Amino acid sequence: MNQPAWHDSVMMKAVRREPTARPPVWLMRQAGRYMAEYRAVREKVGFLELCRTPRLAAEIMLTAVETLNVDAAIIFSDLLPILEPMGFGLEFTPSDGPVVHRPIRTPDDVRRVVPLIEPNDLEPISYVFDVVEATRRGLSPDLPLIGFAGAPFTLAGYAIEGGGSKDFRNTKTFMYRYPDAWRELMEKLADTLAAYLNAQADAGVQIVQVFDSWVGCLSDTDYRTCVLPYSKRLLEQVRTVPSIHFGTGNPALLPLLREAGGDIIGVDWRLSLEKAWEAIGPDRGIQGNLDPVVLLSDPETIRASVRKMLRLAGGKPGHIVNLGHGVLPQTPVEHARVMVETVKAYTSYTEGS
Repeated sequence: MNQPAWHDSVMMKAVRREPTARPPVWLMRQAGRYMAEYRAVREKVGFLELCRTPRLAAEIMLTAVETLNVDAAIIFSDLLPILEPMGFGLEFTPSDGPVVHRPIRTPDDVRRVVPLIEPNDLEPISYVFDVVEATRRGLSPDLPLIGFAGAPFTLAGYAIEGGGSKDFRNTKTFMYRYPDAWRELMEKLADTLAAYLNAQADAGVQIVQVFDSWVGCLSDTDYRTCVLPYSKRLLEQVRTVPSIHFGTGNPALLPLLREAGGDIIGVDWRLSLEKAWEAIGPDRGIQGNLDPVVLLSDPETIRASVRKMLRLAGGKPGHIVNLGHGVLPQTPVEHARVMVETVKAYTSYTEGS
């Protein structure tokens, strides 16, 4: 049977840890405020409206892919809209960012959280799958499309805090004080997120990424006890496409992220790439891990930093080049292009260059 054009792309080969002439490269938040085209759209359309408008969401990402010449696209969406059909209110304010209404404060609040298990349960968020289809139609056939969702802990953090937080004290207090309610909440989130990612795969993504953006606030002991079982429960249910499991903030969690699952483990910049890969183990791929602030420097510094990262990877199969987090809004577009171009020219560099 003939495989789709994206099957033998450099990105898909890296996900399968097959040898490639160079590593693939894409950027988290590669369609965002640092791009003039994105800012022009946002002057006319609110963020949630943009996420809910498949034509515009696809157009924003396709423009970013063309501008940067990356090896994969990721759907334009957000971690939080999945919370709305689960019983929460959601808005994005210009000054404070995301606000989650009706947050969880007591165990009784967990009982009102609606798990979304069956395909029909996801109908209120079907616009995400329309975004997948629209982006896939407009994308070059040889480029894979990435879908994504938040991890159970990160979604629980938003649901309990009512938005972002510096220390997630409400979330951790709830986790410690109400272990039974915590388990119920995390199981509902894990099963809902699995159904959500599988629906994205059905709609046309080739890879999914799970973002655990806030998990770095935990100790390794708390992660093992209170988070790992539920992230594992989620990732074990993702049936048909490979997965990238990305956590930030605490390098000590890397072996546990690997244990929780994922074909590729995404890492931030807080540990050098070779040490991070050693912590993860040789049987998993790695994604990362240039500090996003490097892109605020100058082209030669960017090139030198990218080359150093590539040398640390040692040419081993399974390295996907990315930033250690998303593109910062202040980043010049041409600097992001320098990063991508440096990776794509990697075969012309030799050890010590």
